[in-house]
Amino acid sequence: MPALMPTKFQGRVVWLGRVINTQETLRSETLPSADLKFSGIEGECHGGLTRPACVRTKAQYPEGTEIRNVRQLTILSQEELDAIAEDMGMADIDPAWLGASMVIEGIPDFSHVPPSSRLQVESGASLAVDMENRPCIYPGREIEKDRPGLGPKFKPAAKNRRGVTAWVEREGSVKVGDSVRLHIPDQPVWQMLGDARG
Repeated sequence: MPALMPTKFQGRVVWLGRVINTQETLRSETLPSADLKFSGIEGECHGGLTRPACVRTKAQYPEGTEIRNVRQLTILSQEELDAIAEDMGMADIDPAWLGASMVIEGIPDFSHVPPSSRLQVESGASLAVDMENRPCIYPGREIEKDRPGLGPKFKPAAKNRRGVTAWVEREGSVKVGDSVRLHIPDQPVWQMLGDARG
């Protein structure tokens, strides 16, 4: 029996990008297409099969510990970007400011798709969702450079709307305009989730 269920939810890739060097800037450069390798998007500084543990995994590992890289890509929802922009009093949000890898439209409540879901594009390339991303101050700093006075509004406006992190499960190509099918784990919600979260 398959462990992952194809769903009726299908989106479309509306933007692609990659971050070249976070030492210089968080901003992504816009791409018309990308080759998805097992290490991520070619030329992406967040790529690689492993990465150093960071503040997000500090409850598990000392910072800098080499761990599996499940944060190769940052995938955002166009609908959630629009909602962030509205709450910030802006006409729109440039995904490049957020260091995005991909923006998808058409999948509702995208930031909360179940961990281990798959996003499969037309070429057959497949991305495994790790978990919801968390808003931080760094995109706000990029926004502030172009829209003075608005940068600090990003973090609160982006709560529960920051998209997901993902890693490449099957290699292939992706381009702007491609359809994306959501597949979810065939697993009920853990009964102890509420107790575990306190």
